[in-house]
Amino acid sequence: MRKTALLCALAMGTSLSPAYAGSGPIKVVLAEEADLLEPCMATRSNIGRIIMENVSETLTELDVRGGTGVQPRLAEKWEQNADGSWRFHLRQGVTFSDGSAFDAKDVKHSFDRMMSDTITCESRRYFGGMTVTPTIVDDFTVDFKAEPVQPILPLLLSLVTIVPEETPLEFVREPVGTGPYKLTNWTPGQQIVLTGRDDYWGEKPEVTEATYLFRADPAVRAAMVQAGEADLSPSISQVEATNPATDFSYLDSETVYLRIDHNIEPLNDVRVRRALNLAVDREAFLGTLLPDSALLATAIVPPPTLGWNPDVKVPAYDPDAAKKLLEEAKADGVKVDTPITVVARSANFPNVTEIMEAIQQQLQEVGFNIELKFVEVAEHEQYYSKPFAEGRGPQIVAAMHDNSKGDPSFSMFFKYATEGTQSGFSDPKVDDLITRASAAVGDERAKLWSELIAYLHDEVVADVLLFHMVGFSRVSERLDFKPTMATNSMLQLSEIKIK
Repeated sequence: MRKTALLCALAMGTSLSPAYAGSGPIKVVLAEEADLLEPCMATRSNIGRIIMENVSETLTELDVRGGTGVQPRLAEKWEQNADGSWRFHLRQGVTFSDGSAFDAKDVKHSFDRMMSDTITCESRRYFGGMTVTPTIVDDFTVDFKAEPVQPILPLLLSLVTIVPEETPLEFVREPVGTGPYKLTNWTPGQQIVLTGRDDYWGEKPEVTEATYLFRADPAVRAAMVQAGEADLSPSISQVEATNPATDFSYLDSETVYLRIDHNIEPLNDVRVRRALNLAVDREAFLGTLLPDSALLATAIVPPPTLGWNPDVKVPAYDPDAAKKLLEEAKADGVKVDTPITVVARSANFPNVTEIMEAIQQQLQEVGFNIELKFVEVAEHEQYYSKPFAEGRGPQIVAAMHDNSKGDPSFSMFFKYATEGTQSGFSDPKVDDLITRASAAVGDERAKLWSELIAYLHDEVVADVLLFHMVGFSRVSERLDFKPTMATNSMLQLSEIKIK
Protein backbone atom coordinates (compact mmCIF):
# COMPACT_ATOMS: atom_id res chain seq x y z
CA MET A 1 0.00 0.00 0.00
CA ARG A 2 2.74 2.46 0.97
CA LYS A 3 4.78 1.70 -2.17
CA THR A 4 1.70 2.22 -4.38
CA ALA A 5 0.96 5.55 -2.72
CA LEU A 6 4.55 6.63 -3.18
CA LEU A 7 4.57 5.73 -6.89
CA CYS A 8 1.26 7.47 -7.47
CA ALA A 9 2.44 10.61 -5.75
CA LEU A 10 5.61 10.71 -7.82
CA ALA A 11 3.72 10.07 -11.05
CA MET A 12 1.29 12.90 -10.33
CA GLY A 13 4.08 15.28 -9.39
CA THR A 14 2.47 15.97 -6.03
CA SER A 15 4.32 16.44 -2.77
CA LEU A 16 4.05 13.77 -0.13
CA SER A 17 2.55 14.41 3.26
CA PRO A 18 5.01 14.21 6.19
CA ALA A 19 3.76 10.69 6.96
CA TYR A 20 5.05 9.49 3.58
CA ALA A 21 8.11 11.74 3.30
CA GLY A 22 10.48 9.09 4.60
CA SER A 23 10.28 8.05 8.23
CA GLY A 24 11.16 5.04 10.29
CA PRO A 25 13.71 3.47 12.65
CA ILE A 26 17.47 3.37 12.19
CA LYS A 27 20.42 1.57 13.78
CA VAL A 28 23.62 3.39 14.74
CA VAL A 29 26.81 1.47 15.55
CA LEU A 30 29.31 3.22 17.83
CA ALA A 31 32.85 2.43 18.98
CA GLU A 32 32.31 2.91 22.71
CA GLU A 33 29.50 1.92 25.02
CA ALA A 34 27.87 4.50 27.25
CA ASP A 35 28.76 3.83 30.87
CA LEU A 36 25.91 6.10 31.98
CA LEU A 37 23.29 8.37 30.41
CA GLU A 38 23.34 11.23 32.91
CA PRO A 39 22.38 14.51 31.15
CA CYS A 40 25.03 16.65 32.88
CA MET A 41 27.65 14.25 31.49
CA ALA A 42 26.51 14.75 27.90
CA THR A 43 29.59 16.78 26.98
CA ARG A 44 31.57 13.52 27.17
CA SER A 45 31.53 12.11 23.66
CA ASN A 46 30.44 8.53 24.39
CA ILE A 47 27.34 9.92 26.17
CA GLY A 48 26.71 13.08 24.17
CA ARG A 49 26.52 11.38 20.78
CA ILE A 50 23.51 9.47 22.13
CA ILE A 51 21.50 11.90 24.28
CA MET A 52 22.66 15.47 23.56
CA GLU A 53 19.81 17.35 21.82
CA ASN A 54 18.07 13.99 21.30
CA VAL A 55 16.87 13.35 24.86
CA SER A 56 18.37 16.31 26.70
CA GLU A 57 18.17 19.81 25.24
CA THR A 58 19.97 23.06 26.03
CA LEU A 59 18.90 26.70 26.11
CA THR A 60 21.05 27.53 23.08
CA GLU A 61 22.92 25.60 20.43
CA LEU A 62 25.77 26.34 18.05
CA ASP A 63 24.83 25.85 14.41
CA VAL A 64 27.88 23.91 13.24
CA ARG A 65 26.19 22.66 10.08
CA GLY A 66 24.78 25.98 8.82
CA GLY A 67 27.41 28.30 10.30
CA THR A 68 24.83 30.77 11.60
CA GLY A 69 26.28 31.02 15.11
CA VAL A 70 24.43 30.57 18.40
CA GLN A 71 20.79 29.68 17.82
CA PRO A 72 17.70 29.38 20.07
CA ARG A 73 16.68 26.01 21.47
CA LEU A 74 14.79 26.09 24.79
CA ALA A 75 15.46 29.82 25.01
CA GLU A 76 13.68 31.76 22.26
CA LYS A 77 15.81 34.89 22.61
CA TRP A 78 18.25 36.63 24.96
CA GLU A 79 19.91 39.98 25.53
CA GLN A 80 22.66 41.41 27.70
CA ASN A 81 21.58 43.64 30.58
CA ALA A 82 23.26 46.91 31.51
CA ASP A 83 25.18 45.23 34.35
CA GLY A 84 26.69 42.65 31.98
CA SER A 85 24.32 39.82 32.97
CA TRP A 86 22.27 37.98 30.37
CA ARG A 87 18.48 37.62 30.25
CA PHE A 88 17.00 34.52 28.59
CA HIS A 89 13.38 34.29 27.50
CA LEU A 90 12.22 30.68 27.58
CA ARG A 91 10.07 28.79 25.14
CA GLN A 92 6.54 28.14 26.41
CA GLY A 93 4.41 25.03 25.92
CA VAL A 94 7.35 22.63 26.33
CA THR A 95 7.04 19.41 28.32
CA PHE A 96 9.54 16.86 29.55
CA SER A 97 9.31 13.20 28.57
CA ASP A 98 7.70 12.47 31.96
CA GLY A 99 4.85 14.87 31.13
CA SER A 100 5.91 17.71 33.45
CA ALA A 101 5.98 21.27 32.13
CA PHE A 102 9.21 23.15 31.43
CA ASP A 103 9.79 26.54 33.07
CA ALA A 104 12.41 28.77 34.70
CA LYS A 105 12.62 26.63 37.86
CA ASP A 106 13.92 23.74 35.75
CA VAL A 107 16.60 25.96 34.21
CA LYS A 108 17.85 27.21 37.57
CA HIS A 109 17.81 23.72 39.08
CA SER A 110 19.68 22.27 36.09
CA PHE A 111 22.45 24.85 36.36
CA ASP A 112 22.70 24.62 40.15
CA ARG A 113 22.73 20.82 39.94
CA MET A 114 25.52 20.88 37.36
CA MET A 115 27.61 23.16 39.60
CA SER A 116 26.86 21.27 42.81
CA ASP A 117 29.68 19.64 44.77
CA THR A 118 27.36 16.71 45.46
CA ILE A 119 27.82 15.20 41.99
CA THR A 120 30.68 15.54 39.52
CA CYS A 121 29.18 16.77 36.26
CA GLU A 122 31.27 16.89 33.10
CA SER A 123 29.73 20.18 31.91
CA ARG A 124 30.81 21.96 35.09
CA ARG A 125 34.41 22.13 33.93
CA TYR A 126 33.53 24.70 31.23
CA PHE A 127 32.51 27.20 33.91
CA GLY A 128 35.77 27.15 35.83
CA GLY A 129 37.33 30.46 36.79
CA MET A 130 33.99 32.23 37.00
CA THR A 131 30.98 32.45 39.27
CA VAL A 132 27.65 32.23 37.45
CA THR A 133 24.39 32.87 39.28
CA PRO A 134 20.99 32.13 37.71
CA THR A 135 18.04 34.21 38.99
CA ILE A 136 14.41 33.54 38.13
CA VAL A 137 12.67 36.70 36.86
CA ASP A 138 9.33 35.00 36.15
CA ASP A 139 8.09 31.58 34.99
CA PHE A 140 9.70 31.97 31.56
CA THR A 141 12.54 34.43 32.14
CA VAL A 142 15.94 33.75 33.73
CA ASP A 143 18.90 36.05 34.31
CA PHE A 144 22.47 34.69 34.40
CA LYS A 145 25.06 36.91 36.07
CA ALA A 146 28.72 35.96 35.66
CA GLU A 147 31.73 37.24 37.61
CA PRO A 148 33.84 38.17 35.76
CA VAL A 149 31.46 39.13 32.95
CA GLN A 150 31.36 36.48 30.22
CA PRO A 151 30.74 37.92 26.75
CA ILE A 152 30.14 34.43 25.32
CA LEU A 153 27.75 33.20 28.02
CA PRO A 154 24.99 32.32 25.50
CA LEU A 155 27.49 30.02 23.79
CA LEU A 156 28.58 28.51 27.12
CA LEU A 157 24.97 27.65 27.92
CA SER A 158 24.84 25.44 24.83
CA LEU A 159 26.56 22.84 27.05
CA VAL A 160 24.07 22.89 29.94
CA THR A 161 21.41 20.21 29.57
CA ILE A 162 18.03 20.97 31.14
CA VAL A 163 16.36 18.49 33.50
CA PRO A 164 13.18 18.75 35.62
CA GLU A 165 13.54 20.57 38.95
CA GLU A 166 12.64 17.30 40.72
CA THR A 167 15.84 15.62 39.44
CA PRO A 168 17.90 14.57 42.47
CA LEU A 169 21.50 15.57 43.18
CA GLU A 170 22.79 12.19 42.10
CA PHE A 171 23.41 10.53 38.77
CA VAL A 172 20.23 9.25 37.12
CA ARG A 173 20.03 6.09 35.05
CA GLU A 174 17.03 7.08 32.94
CA PRO A 175 17.36 10.67 31.67
CA VAL A 176 14.24 12.84 31.48
CA GLY A 177 14.49 15.61 28.92
CA THR A 178 12.58 17.94 26.63
CA GLY A 179 14.10 16.50 23.45
CA PRO A 180 12.36 14.74 20.56
CA TYR A 181 13.25 11.29 21.95
CA LYS A 182 12.98 9.36 25.18
CA LEU A 183 14.96 6.38 26.42
CA THR A 184 12.88 3.22 26.03
CA ASN A 185 15.48 0.46 26.39
CA TRP A 186 18.98 0.16 27.79
CA THR A 187 20.48 -3.31 27.87
CA PRO A 188 24.10 -2.85 29.00
CA GLY A 189 26.55 -4.54 26.69
CA GLN A 190 23.95 -4.87 23.94
CA GLN A 191 21.94 -1.82 22.94
CA ILE A 192 20.30 1.49 23.78
CA VAL A 193 17.00 2.48 22.17
CA LEU A 194 15.59 5.99 21.81
CA THR A 195 11.99 6.36 20.64
CA GLY A 196 10.41 9.47 19.16
CA ARG A 197 7.99 11.47 21.32
CA ASP A 198 4.55 12.31 20.01
CA ASP A 199 4.34 15.28 22.40
CA TYR A 200 7.62 16.94 21.40
CA TRP A 201 7.33 20.73 21.20
CA GLY A 202 9.25 21.08 17.93
CA GLU A 203 9.24 19.63 14.44
CA LYS A 204 8.95 15.86 14.43
CA PRO A 205 12.13 14.19 13.10
CA GLU A 206 11.99 11.59 10.33
CA VAL A 207 13.87 9.07 12.49
CA THR A 208 11.14 7.51 14.62
CA GLU A 209 13.44 5.27 16.65
CA ALA A 210 17.20 4.85 17.01
CA THR A 211 18.89 1.69 18.24
CA TYR A 212 22.53 2.13 19.27
CA LEU A 213 24.85 -0.86 18.98
CA PHE A 214 28.49 -0.99 20.08
CA ARG A 215 31.47 -2.56 18.31
CA ALA A 216 35.07 -1.60 19.09
CA ASP A 217 36.54 -2.69 15.73
CA PRO A 218 36.10 -0.02 13.01
CA ALA A 219 36.18 -2.70 10.30
CA VAL A 220 33.26 -4.47 11.97
CA ARG A 221 31.31 -1.21 12.18
CA ALA A 222 31.88 -0.50 8.50
CA ALA A 223 30.89 -4.05 7.54
CA MET A 224 27.66 -3.82 9.55
CA VAL A 225 26.51 -0.77 7.58
CA GLN A 226 27.53 -2.38 4.29
CA ALA A 227 25.56 -5.52 5.17
CA GLY A 228 22.48 -3.59 6.27
CA GLU A 229 22.87 -4.60 9.92
CA ALA A 230 23.25 -0.92 10.80
CA ASP A 231 22.47 2.34 9.00
CA LEU A 232 25.19 4.63 10.27
CA SER A 233 28.63 4.45 11.84
CA PRO A 234 29.94 7.94 12.70
CA SER A 235 33.48 6.62 13.00
CA ILE A 236 35.28 4.15 10.76
CA SER A 237 38.93 4.08 9.74
CA GLN A 238 40.31 5.50 6.52
CA VAL A 239 41.15 1.96 5.35
CA GLU A 240 37.45 1.07 5.31
CA ALA A 241 36.35 4.34 3.71
CA THR A 242 36.42 3.07 0.12
CA ASN A 243 32.89 3.65 -1.16
CA PRO A 244 32.13 7.24 -2.26
CA ALA A 245 28.39 6.52 -2.11
CA THR A 246 28.44 5.72 1.61
CA ASP A 247 31.73 6.90 3.10
CA PHE A 248 32.38 10.52 4.02
CA SER A 249 35.36 12.33 5.52
CA TYR A 250 34.88 15.32 7.77
CA LEU A 251 37.03 17.82 9.62
CA ASP A 252 36.94 16.62 13.19
CA SER A 253 37.06 19.01 16.13
CA GLU A 254 39.01 16.46 18.19
CA THR A 255 42.65 16.98 19.14
CA VAL A 256 44.74 13.97 20.20
CA TYR A 257 47.39 14.76 22.79
CA LEU A 258 49.35 13.43 25.74
CA ARG A 259 48.51 15.24 28.99
CA ILE A 260 51.62 15.38 31.17
CA ASP A 261 51.40 15.38 34.98
CA HIS A 262 54.04 18.02 35.83
CA ASN A 263 53.70 17.35 39.55
CA ILE A 264 55.71 14.11 39.64
CA GLU A 265 59.42 13.58 38.89
CA PRO A 266 60.81 13.32 36.23
CA LEU A 267 57.92 15.02 34.40
CA ASN A 268 58.34 18.14 36.56
CA ASP A 269 61.52 18.97 34.63
CA VAL A 270 60.94 21.00 31.46
CA ARG A 271 63.88 19.27 29.72
CA VAL A 272 62.13 15.95 30.14
CA ARG A 273 58.91 17.39 28.69
CA ARG A 274 60.83 18.82 25.73
CA ALA A 275 62.45 15.42 25.20
CA LEU A 276 59.02 13.80 25.07
CA ASN A 277 58.00 16.17 22.30
CA LEU A 278 61.22 15.69 20.31
CA ALA A 279 60.97 11.89 20.54
CA VAL A 280 57.63 11.55 18.73
CA ASP A 281 57.75 11.29 14.93
CA ARG A 282 54.35 12.83 14.23
CA GLU A 283 54.81 12.90 10.45
CA ALA A 284 55.25 9.11 10.34
CA PHE A 285 51.61 8.58 11.33
CA LEU A 286 50.12 10.63 8.49
CA GLY A 287 49.02 8.48 5.59
CA THR A 288 49.72 5.30 7.57
CA LEU A 289 47.82 4.89 10.82
CA LEU A 290 46.14 8.26 10.36
CA PRO A 291 44.65 9.92 7.27
CA ASP A 292 47.18 12.01 5.38
CA SER A 293 44.74 14.92 5.73
CA ALA A 294 45.01 14.96 9.54
CA LEU A 295 46.78 18.07 10.85
CA LEU A 296 49.73 18.15 13.22
CA ALA A 297 48.67 20.01 16.36
CA THR A 298 50.29 23.01 18.02
CA ALA A 299 47.33 23.79 20.30
CA ILE A 300 44.62 21.92 22.15
CA VAL A 301 42.10 23.67 19.87
CA PRO A 302 41.88 23.16 16.11
CA PRO A 303 42.06 25.84 13.44
CA PRO A 304 40.07 28.02 12.82
CA THR A 305 39.34 28.52 16.54
CA LEU A 306 39.60 32.14 17.70
CA GLY A 307 43.18 33.00 18.60
CA TRP A 308 44.72 29.93 16.97
CA ASN A 309 48.37 30.90 16.51
CA PRO A 310 49.94 30.10 13.12
CA ASP A 311 53.39 31.14 14.36
CA VAL A 312 53.64 28.23 16.80
CA LYS A 313 55.60 25.43 15.16
CA VAL A 314 55.35 21.66 15.48
CA PRO A 315 58.38 20.30 17.38
CA ALA A 316 60.87 18.69 15.04
CA TYR A 317 61.42 14.96 15.30
CA ASP A 318 64.91 14.87 16.77
CA PRO A 319 65.68 11.74 18.82
CA ASP A 320 69.33 12.75 19.28
CA ALA A 321 68.29 16.06 20.84
CA ALA A 322 65.80 14.20 23.05
CA LYS A 323 68.54 11.87 24.29
CA LYS A 324 70.83 14.83 25.01
CA LEU A 325 68.14 16.57 27.09
CA LEU A 326 67.59 13.40 29.11
CA GLU A 327 71.32 13.07 29.70
CA GLU A 328 71.52 16.69 30.90
CA ALA A 329 68.59 16.18 33.27
CA LYS A 330 70.07 12.94 34.57
CA ALA A 331 73.41 14.64 35.24
CA ASP A 332 71.55 17.13 37.43
CA GLY A 333 70.01 14.34 39.48
CA VAL A 334 66.65 14.03 37.75
CA LYS A 335 65.44 10.40 37.88
CA VAL A 336 64.82 10.05 34.15
CA ASP A 337 64.88 6.23 34.36
CA THR A 338 61.72 6.14 36.50
CA PRO A 339 58.93 4.10 34.84
CA ILE A 340 56.30 6.42 33.33
CA THR A 341 52.80 5.09 32.76
CA VAL A 342 50.97 6.20 29.62
CA VAL A 343 47.22 5.65 30.11
CA ALA A 344 45.12 5.41 26.93
CA ARG A 345 41.39 4.96 26.33
CA SER A 346 40.38 1.78 24.51
CA ALA A 347 38.49 2.33 21.22
CA ASN A 348 38.93 6.10 21.59
CA PHE A 349 39.53 6.48 17.84
CA PRO A 350 40.49 4.23 14.92
CA ASN A 351 43.96 2.66 15.28
CA VAL A 352 44.40 4.01 18.82
CA THR A 353 46.13 0.79 19.92
CA GLU A 354 48.65 0.80 17.08
CA ILE A 355 49.33 4.53 17.41
CA MET A 356 49.96 4.37 21.14
CA GLU A 357 52.19 1.31 20.79
CA ALA A 358 54.24 3.14 18.15
CA ILE A 359 54.58 6.21 20.39
CA GLN A 360 55.63 3.95 23.27
CA GLN A 361 58.39 2.52 21.09
CA GLN A 362 59.55 5.97 19.94
CA LEU A 363 59.79 7.18 23.53
CA GLN A 364 61.66 4.08 24.62
CA GLU A 365 64.15 4.48 21.79
CA VAL A 366 65.41 7.79 23.25
CA GLY A 367 65.68 6.41 26.78
CA PHE A 368 62.28 6.73 28.42
CA ASN A 369 60.98 3.82 30.51
CA ILE A 370 57.37 3.68 29.29
CA GLU A 371 54.57 1.40 30.45
CA LEU A 372 51.44 1.49 28.29
CA LYS A 373 48.06 0.87 29.90
CA PHE A 374 44.68 0.71 28.11
CA VAL A 375 41.49 1.29 30.10
CA GLU A 376 37.77 1.78 29.40
CA VAL A 377 36.24 5.25 29.44
CA ALA A 378 35.04 5.28 33.07
CA GLU A 379 38.45 4.24 34.44
CA HIS A 380 40.21 6.63 32.05
CA GLU A 381 38.35 9.53 33.67
CA GLN A 382 39.92 8.65 37.02
CA TYR A 383 43.39 9.30 35.59
CA TYR A 384 42.33 12.25 33.44
CA SER A 385 40.43 14.39 35.98
CA LYS A 386 41.01 15.59 39.51
CA PRO A 387 41.35 14.60 42.25
CA PHE A 388 44.46 12.74 41.09
CA ALA A 389 45.41 9.68 43.15
CA GLU A 390 47.74 10.24 46.07
CA GLY A 391 51.06 8.42 45.90
CA ARG A 392 50.84 8.03 42.12
CA GLY A 393 53.90 7.56 39.97
CA PRO A 394 54.65 9.70 36.90
CA GLN A 395 51.74 9.55 34.47
CA ILE A 396 50.90 10.68 30.98
CA VAL A 397 47.27 10.45 29.84
CA ALA A 398 46.59 9.94 26.15
CA ALA A 399 43.33 11.67 25.33
CA MET A 400 41.23 13.24 22.62
CA HIS A 401 39.74 16.68 23.36
CA ASP A 402 36.77 18.10 21.48
CA ASN A 403 36.22 21.81 20.87
CA SER A 404 33.82 22.56 18.05
CA LYS A 405 32.61 25.82 19.61
CA GLY A 406 35.09 28.18 17.96
CA ASP A 407 36.47 29.71 21.18
CA PRO A 408 39.34 28.49 23.40
CA SER A 409 37.36 29.19 26.58
CA PHE A 410 35.80 25.74 26.15
CA SER A 411 39.27 24.24 26.62
CA MET A 412 41.71 26.47 28.40
CA PHE A 413 40.54 26.74 32.01
CA PHE A 414 39.84 23.10 32.72
CA LYS A 415 42.87 21.93 30.73
CA TYR A 416 45.49 24.39 31.94
CA ALA A 417 44.46 26.64 34.84
CA THR A 418 45.75 25.82 38.32
CA GLU A 419 42.24 24.89 39.43
CA GLY A 420 41.33 23.24 36.13
CA THR A 421 39.73 19.80 36.39
CA GLN A 422 42.21 18.20 33.99
CA SER A 423 45.21 20.47 34.45
CA GLY A 424 48.51 18.80 35.24
CA PHE A 425 50.41 21.90 36.45
CA SER A 426 50.18 25.38 37.98
CA ASP A 427 51.51 28.54 36.33
CA PRO A 428 50.50 32.09 37.43
CA LYS A 429 51.01 33.55 33.95
CA VAL A 430 48.72 30.91 32.44
CA ASP A 431 46.05 31.66 35.05
CA ASP A 432 46.29 35.40 34.34
CA LEU A 433 46.05 34.99 30.56
CA ILE A 434 43.05 32.70 30.85
CA THR A 435 41.26 35.15 33.15
CA ARG A 436 41.90 38.15 30.92
CA ALA A 437 41.13 36.36 27.65
CA SER A 438 37.85 34.94 28.98
CA ALA A 439 36.58 38.43 29.82
CA ALA A 440 37.88 40.18 26.66
CA VAL A 441 36.08 40.72 23.38
CA GLY A 442 37.02 41.15 19.72
CA ASP A 443 40.65 41.52 18.69
CA GLU A 444 41.88 41.70 22.29
CA ARG A 445 40.29 38.33 23.06
CA ALA A 446 41.93 36.72 20.03
CA LYS A 447 45.30 38.30 20.87
CA LEU A 448 45.29 37.00 24.45
CA TRP A 449 44.28 33.49 23.43
CA SER A 450 47.04 33.52 20.81
CA GLU A 451 49.59 34.60 23.41
CA LEU A 452 48.46 31.83 25.75
CA ILE A 453 48.72 29.17 23.03
CA ALA A 454 52.33 30.18 22.29
CA TYR A 455 53.30 30.33 25.98
CA LEU A 456 51.83 26.90 26.75
CA HIS A 457 53.57 25.32 23.78
CA ASP A 458 56.96 27.05 23.78
CA GLU A 459 57.65 27.90 27.43
CA VAL A 460 55.58 25.68 29.70
CA VAL A 461 55.71 22.69 27.32
CA ALA A 462 52.40 21.73 28.87
CA ASP A 463 51.84 18.51 26.97
CA VAL A 464 52.64 16.54 23.84
CA LEU A 465 50.23 17.82 21.20
CA LEU A 466 49.77 15.34 18.40
CA PHE A 467 46.99 15.56 15.81
CA HIS A 468 43.86 17.43 14.81
CA MET A 469 41.80 14.53 13.56
CA VAL A 470 39.94 13.86 10.36
CA GLY A 471 36.99 11.55 10.77
CA PHE A 472 35.37 9.06 8.41
CA SER A 473 31.81 7.82 8.61
CA ARG A 474 29.76 5.25 6.75
CA VAL A 475 26.14 6.14 6.00
CA SER A 476 23.61 3.79 4.46
CA GLU A 477 22.33 4.89 1.06
CA ARG A 478 18.80 4.88 2.52
CA LEU A 479 19.77 7.88 4.66
CA ASP A 480 20.45 11.49 3.72
CA PHE A 481 23.11 12.62 6.18
CA LYS A 482 26.54 14.21 6.02
CA PRO A 483 28.78 14.41 9.12
CA THR A 484 30.04 17.70 10.53
CA MET A 485 32.80 18.83 12.87
CA ALA A 486 30.47 18.05 15.79
CA THR A 487 29.51 14.52 14.71
CA ASN A 488 31.97 12.69 16.93
CA SER A 489 30.60 14.30 20.08
CA MET A 490 26.96 14.98 19.19
CA LEU A 491 24.80 13.15 16.67
CA GLN A 492 21.44 14.87 16.33
CA LEU A 493 18.92 12.37 14.97
CA SER A 494 16.78 15.26 13.73
CA GLU A 495 19.48 16.02 11.15
CA ILE A 496 19.14 12.56 9.60
CA LYS A 497 16.68 12.24 6.74
CA ILE A 498 15.32 8.99 5.37
CA LYS A 499 15.06 8.72 1.60
